[in-house]
Amino acid sequence: MVLIPRFLSALLFAAHFAAVSIAHADAKPEGLITAARGQIGVTLTYDAAYVDLPYPGGDVPKEKGVCTDVVVRAFREQGVDLQKEVHEDMKRNFSEYPKKWGLKKPDPNIDHRRVPNLMTYFRRQGWAQPISKKAENYAPGDLVTWDLVAGTLPHVGIVSDKKSADGVPLILHNIGRGAQEEDILFQYTITGHYRLK
Repeated sequence: MVLIPRFLSALLFAAHFAAVSIAHADAKPEGLITAARGQIGVTLTYDAAYVDLPYPGGDVPKEKGVCTDVVVRAFREQGVDLQKEVHEDMKRNFSEYPKKWGLKKPDPNIDHRRVPNLMTYFRRQGWAQPISKKAENYAPGDLVTWDLVAGTLPHVGIVSDKKSADGVPLILHNIGRGAQEEDILFQYTITGHYRLK
């Protein structure tokens, strides 16, 4: 009797990760870049307010958002709903995620909009890459996280296919003035580097 539930549990676990892998296969680096760049001039402000969102597929109004919204929207245009993917992973593996906000359970309104949660999710997908101070180690479509202010202000962005005059990849992100494409890769402490598989 015990073997059947274990077998079913293993089967469901494998089926979920197969489905996630198929969904992620739809996301391509060049597609993320195009989708993120398309937010420039549309997302004009930075607004970190907590908002009750529809689930799945929920979003704040396109003219505002935070750094994570640039990433979430870019993935969503590639057919991957990080709101759903992060929430489902947190439901199954809540203990693996940061305990910075006093939550007792996942919250689909905000979990995907928090950089430490995205970092955990990306790592759990096997996307983590070495952190480097060499520009050539960052490929277009890579995801990078930073610590902007001494461990208190995490940030995330997407590596562009454009470079600065010095050969440093630009970053597609929202650091306070809406979606932008800027030379900030090495301006802050890098805390994570991730690449789609």
